[in-house]
Amino acid sequence: MAANSTIASGLPPLPAYEIRDVDDIFPWISDFWLSCFLPHIAYWALSLVFHIIDIYDLFPQYRLHTPEEITQRNLASRWQVARDVIIEQIIQIATSAFLSLTEERQKTGMENYEVAVWATRIRLAQRALPGALGLLGLNAASIAKNMAGSHPLIAGALAGGHYPFLTTSLGGVSGTQVPAFATWELLVAKAIYWMIIPGMQMWLGMCIMDTWQYFWHKGMHMNKWMYTNWHARHHRLYVPYAYGALYNHPVEGFVLDTLGASIAYKLAFMTPRMGMAFFTGGTLKTVDDHCGYALPWDPLQHITSNNAAYHDIHHQSWGIKTNFSQPFFTIWDRLLGTKWEGDVKLKYERTREAAAQKEKKRLANGGANGVAVATNGESAKTK
Repeated sequence: MAANSTIASGLPPLPAYEIRDVDDIFPWISDFWLSCFLPHIAYWALSLVFHIIDIYDLFPQYRLHTPEEITQRNLASRWQVARDVIIEQIIQIATSAFLSLTEERQKTGMENYEVAVWATRIRLAQRALPGALGLLGLNAASIAKNMAGSHPLIAGALAGGHYPFLTTSLGGVSGTQVPAFATWELLVAKAIYWMIIPGMQMWLGMCIMDTWQYFWHKGMHMNKWMYTNWHARHHRLYVPYAYGALYNHPVEGFVLDTLGASIAYKLAFMTPRMGMAFFTGGTLKTVDDHCGYALPWDPLQHITSNNAAYHDIHHQSWGIKTNFSQPFFTIWDRLLGTKWEGDVKLKYERTREAAAQKEKKRLANGGANGVAVATNGESAKTK
């Protein structure tokens, strides 16, 4: 498809383009199925890493809880957790398939054209420079004339985007010269198209998802019926671990996680490829927030102040009415006064000591296996 020429207005012409379906990322699996399964492959892959760290106790100095606490304080077995996670993931796969079927296959072929459109906007914006400098008492034409020999590109920008020395052949026809973009204009246009716009879409999606999850999450704590029937299941894990991140009641999992991410994806106008990255990144962040470790080299724990240590406070009986924000930022907790304030060191030490004593008694009684029961005020019904 040929683009309309802009030569008559003194602007560089826009390139021709031809739209076609984008090729699949991998030849052995379609993007449709990859988008359905990639977040869950990432979920179990990262969970396996933390599970190995747990089993071999590789970094005990960075543990938020001791192994005894996992045994003594959690009210759900690892089998129950894995079962419920798989149920939620099946729901998410079905939702992902539905979303994919409501979208057209992603197209390609217009990228260079759209970059040129942004370069044209940059060229047009330069036309306002002489007037803006005039308001400051500067003569743009005079400055541009003085700099034309030494800094022609700067002079051209100051002259209102006038670059008579930048030309190119039209359609490869020798002797037919038309205006061309400056290298810097194309670089800025590419940065806008390939980085700034997608970055803003991702940021918007994260903000929407955080807002959705904060108010639903807080609502599930404030509403006794929703807490008892839905959210209490997730709080059976007083000591979170990685693959327990999606241990939820199926209704809560759909409303809080699946629907929230889907709405964020749609409202941020992401492409299917961006959606794939958004869902996978959000999944990895959720797993990391429940990993049970404060690792100094883990980038996911330092991108924002919402991390494993922050969310772990919410899983404790004494912090359950704070730190509702998840999975990215902490802005809503700070704005609405629900962020935990104060030292937690002594509180963590007490729960470690209590769990250690219970584990000693269990071993002394023959080491009977089983899920811990709620004691010392801890209960899955805690609000």
